[in-house]
This record gives sequence, structure tokens and C-alpha cells, in this order.
Amino acid sequence: MTSFAYIRREIAALEDLGVTVSRFSLQPWTEQLVDESDRLEAKKTRYVKSGGCIAFIVGLMKTLFLRPRLFAKACVISFQLARASDRSFLYHVAYLAEACILRDWLVAAEIDHLHVHFGTNGAEIGMLAHVLGGPRYSVTFHGPEEFDRTLYLSHHEKIKRSAFVVAVSSYGRSQLMRTCGTDQWHKLKVVHCCVDSSYLESHVPRPLVENSPVVCVGRLIEQKGHLLLIQAVGQLVKEGHNIQLRLVGDGPMRPECEAAIHQYDLAGHVVITGWATGEQVRNEILGSQALVLASFAEGLPVVLMEALALERPVLSTYIAGIPELISPGENGWLVPAGSVDALVTALRELISTPVNRLREMGTAGRRNVLEWHNAKIEATKLLRLFRAAKDGKVRTAKNEVLKAPEACEWLAKC
Repeated sequence: MTSFAYIRREIAALEDLGVTVSRFSLQPWTEQLVDESDRLEAKKTRYVKSGGCIAFIVGLMKTLFLRPRLFAKACVISFQLARASDRSFLYHVAYLAEACILRDWLVAAEIDHLHVHFGTNGAEIGMLAHVLGGPRYSVTFHGPEEFDRTLYLSHHEKIKRSAFVVAVSSYGRSQLMRTCGTDQWHKLKVVHCCVDSSYLESHVPRPLVENSPVVCVGRLIEQKGHLLLIQAVGQLVKEGHNIQLRLVGDGPMRPECEAAIHQYDLAGHVVITGWATGEQVRNEILGSQALVLASFAEGLPVVLMEALALERPVLSTYIAGIPELISPGENGWLVPAGSVDALVTALRELISTPVNRLREMGTAGRRNVLEWHNAKIEATKLLRLFRAAKDGKVRTAKNEVLKAPEACEWLAKC
């Protein structure tokens, strides 16, 4: 998906390490793909729902007759998951049908490990494909939605049957620890999301310019806190500060954001750019003095890593894995989520901070990203887990968080 470029980076990094990666998705992206990388990725992907209802029925019937015992076992599990779910039983029948199709594809391609991103229906389908005789599987949980619906999504069952489970932050791992028995904790690992290599390898520092705008990059949706950010800017303008804010992105809350801009008379201070390509996002960040994300709920936003990699400090909220990335006073600011007053105070401090100090904070942030969010290093950690799962040694895999030097040393031995 275009909004999940970090998954594409992970795939590319694994392929650079010599891993053969086949792509499977439940359904194709329905919107127009503008980015050439997304179009190329779409061509490499097989879509489970491409055959429609007839393929579902054929898949169910074929599995029933060829593997009746495994099919019965998968049916029992599906029924148990449906009872706990907030979705109707028919959804889980569809998931079982999709698992039948996916299982056959995986076996035909001689794939020995399935890795699923997100612990929602995709993880259920991967688990059922395994129960039906498919390969072992693992799951990366990102959040925040997955952690909001842990009981409905039966995370404990998905973790119990998996080879291992990945969280993108220590916070995420702690949330998974709440949903499964302590006997499963050894499966819970941390592999961070990554920034594109272009942010790390070919970065040429662009000087910070005084009075540059602050930028917010993200879909215009409720959880990103755009309305509070607009309100905070309105308060600062009312105080006489000359702050400029650029909202990079689009989404269902655009009308509400535009109405708020009008309400606070911020036409000369707040601009909504609309959807932007990866290169445009990069240029927006480089043209800013800092990135701001006032989110109410997150996993660990990649855009924060991108800003730090480009040597721009960040201002965000004390939620989820964000405090693992941002150190107040060192590479940015953190405020309580939902507090306009705290946001106003932090923004006031940000725009009053000398450019030289902002530059120092950006440099410190880049060091952090280089160590913890390098695609090559994080893919190495994931490959290490794949091999440990193959050898049945996930329980003894070293630490739940593998540090960069350890990952590089292990890769050198392979």
C-alpha cells in the first residue's frame, strides 16, 4: 500500500540480504498509484481476493475433500475466533476461504515461512493457512488499532500458534505481553520500522533557515490531532507570533480542518498541501524548522524518523513508542496528547529556539535514527529470527531487542 512504504523498504532490504520474497495481499490498492515504486510492487503481488466468490467456494470445497481433518480443525478455530470477534461469523468464513487459497499458493511456491504485517484479519488468515498445512508464520504488530481491539482480534491465539511475533517498539511489545501467557513472551521480539536508505546514505544537510514553517505530515484523520494543532497555532497567532504551519496530507477530516482554519482566521498561517509523493514530503521537511505530530494514537510514526534523519527536530506526544524515539531537550519536544495548552507552550518554545540550537537537536536525532532505524540492520534482525524459527531456536534467540552492532556482527558470520 502507498501508505505503508516502510514495508516495501523491509522487503527490499531482505532481498538485498539474499532472501527470496514473494508478495501476497488480500486485495489490490483501489486508488490510483502515483509512485513508480508502488506500481512496480503492485505488479509483483498476488491478490487473494482476485478470484472472487467462486474462487472462495472452490478453495473451501477443495480443502474439505483433500484435507478433511485439517479443515475441521481450522473450522473449530474459526468458530472460536468468531465468537470473540466484533465482526459477524460470515467474515470469518471468508477468512477461512482466503486461508485455503493462500495455503495452496504458499505450498505450490515452496515457501517455508509466511510473515504477516498487522495483527488483524491478515494474521488470522496466515494462522489458518498454517493450521491447514501451510508454512510456519510470524506477525509484525504495529498499532495502535491492534492494541485497541486485543480481545476481539484474539491476539493470544495468533501468538500461541506463531513461530515468533514482532513489535515495532518496546511499548508495542509490552502491549503484546498483556495479551498472551508468560510462556509465550519468549516469542515477542522488537524490530523497528525504517526510513528509506536515501535519508541515511545520500543525505546532504540543508541549512535551517530562520522563520521557516513547521510541518505536519500525515493523513487528515481523527487520531493525528490536526484540529488541536490548528487551534494551538491560532492561539500563538493571537499572541502575536508569526508562525507558519504546513499540513502535508489529505483525508476525510480535510473539511473540518479547513473550517478550523477559517474559524481561527489562519488563512495566512496554515496551508493544507494535499497528498504528496515521497520526494515532496522530503522537500517539505527539509524546508521546515521542525516537524510536529500531535497524535492521540500511534504505533511509531516513520515520518518522525524521516524528519530526524534529515536533521530536523520533532515535536510530538507522550504516546506509544514515540518516547523511545524522542528525548525532550535532546532532539525534540514531547507533550501530553490532547492538551492544547501544552502544545501551545511547546510550539512557542520551538519557534523561539535559535536556529543553531535547532540544528544541534536535529543532528542528535539523526544519530538516533542511524542506530535504530536503518533498513539494512533491521532486516538483518528479521532474517536472524527467520533462521532461528527454521532451526526451532526462537526461545534462545538473543534478547528481544537486538542492537545494531550485534546484528551486523551476526550478518558478517553468515
